[in-house]
This record gives sequence, C-alpha cells and structure tokens, in this order.
Amino acid sequence: MKKRRLTGILAGVLALGVLTGCGNSDGGSIKIAASATPHAEILEEAKQLLAEDGWDLEITVFDDYILPNEVVESGEFDANYFQHIPYLESFNKEHGTHLVNAGGIHYEPFGIYPGTKTDLSELAEGDTIAVPNDTTNEARALLLLQDNGILKLKDGAGLEATVNDIAENPKNITIEELAAEQVARVAEEVAFVVLNGNYALEAGYSVANDAVAYETSDSEAAKTYVNVIAVKEGNEENEGIKALVDVLKSDEIKKYINDTYDGAVIPFE
Repeated sequence: MKKRRLTGILAGVLALGVLTGCGNSDGGSIKIAASATPHAEILEEAKQLLAEDGWDLEITVFDDYILPNEVVESGEFDANYFQHIPYLESFNKEHGTHLVNAGGIHYEPFGIYPGTKTDLSELAEGDTIAVPNDTTNEARALLLLQDNGILKLKDGAGLEATVNDIAENPKNITIEELAAEQVARVAEEVAFVVLNGNYALEAGYSVANDAVAYETSDSEAAKTYVNVIAVKEGNEENEGIKALVDVLKSDEIKKYINDTYDGAVIPFE
C-alpha cells in the first residue's frame, strides 16, 4: 500500500536527522500528520500564522486512522491532528502506544445522511444503515441511531457499544459495519449512512443542509469527541507544539473554521 511505502521513506528521512527544531523557542520545523478534511485544511491556514513566528509547519496527509499514530509513536512526526480522545485512548490500549492530548481544537458533529432514502420516517423492515466499524466511532453512530429512535442499546453500553449491544431493533435494521473511509461510498446501496464530520465533508455533504439528524453543539458528544493535537507522551510542552496549539485555538483560526465548514466543524472552547 502507498502508506506503507511512505512510512519507509519517512523512516529514512528520520535516519538522516531531519526532524529538528520542535523544542527550539526560536522556531524550527514541526512535522504533523493529518486527515485531509478538515484537519490539513485548517493546518494550512495555521501554517501562515506560525511562519510569522519562525515555525515551518510540515503537513503530510494520511487517509487512514492507523499510520498517523504510528508515525508519532515512532518519532517520525512530532504530532498528528485527526482524532478525538476516545479513539486516542482506545488506540493506546490496543496498540501499546504512548500518545497524549496536547490540546483540543474542534469537534465534528456526527450525522445521519441520506442514502436511498431521505427521511428517517421512510425506514422500512430490513433496511440497511452503514456505520464506521472502529470501536469508538461505531459506538457513537449507534448512540446517534438510538437518540433518533431507530434502535435501543443495552443499558451501560456507552462508548464501547457494538452491534452486539443492540437490545431492541423494531424494524430489524441491518447495521453494516465498514471502515470509516468506506461508509460514504455505499450511500447509493443503503438507506442511510452515519458519517464522521471529516468524511461527510469529503463526500460533499453539508451538515446544515444534508444531515437528517446530527449531534447538537451543546451535547455531551461535543466534549467527548473533541479533535485534538496528539503527541508522544513527554512532548506536550515542546515549544513547537505549544505554538501550534496556540495558533489553532486563536481567533483567526476559529473564524476560518466558522466561515468555511457550514457547521460541520465547530471550534472547541
């Protein structure tokens, strides 16, 4: 796969000692891994502001949820920006990594989007809804479906809920579990899809105009699923990381987010 080849190349770069400057208060380079939308786009905006203070932000886009954490754990990159805290904690537990939150930047309302049907009232016996299959995002999708009366989960299922925790499913809806990046691609084959904010944007969906239901701005999900800058434990106080987080939480970046994403991305206060 291209991402594996990329990792090998990056390892070679590391061997040459290119990763320098992140702890230098006079500036330097900050290497960050990110999802394309909205993370890399927000970082491109931040890059200009960081440059004014002598920091060169080097952004590499990844299209999966595994490698961005692996390259930070290995030291190939200084940070990543693509994930929320429950996913980070789950990844650490499952992979033995040592990644920590260096700052919460934004959250992306999870939404239910049309597939072959456009209103939840149209759901019929045996219809299919596609959801992400990674641990925390599947639970989030199922909780959103529960909030909208489509199914009911066992008591206490919470943020680790899977299809095995469905206690009531009145219309025998089939839950199709797919890799997060694949869910939007089956919209023409299923009744509805439940999408992460970034994949909804990449698929051309607008939360405000297209979602039939989504998490509200005052929900517990906004606090739980804030997207963070993640670093390897011990690097939280590096000057480059602190500069990066400060810029991403600045009024300029908040305005950019609010003006650009039509409610699909919301700055975290």
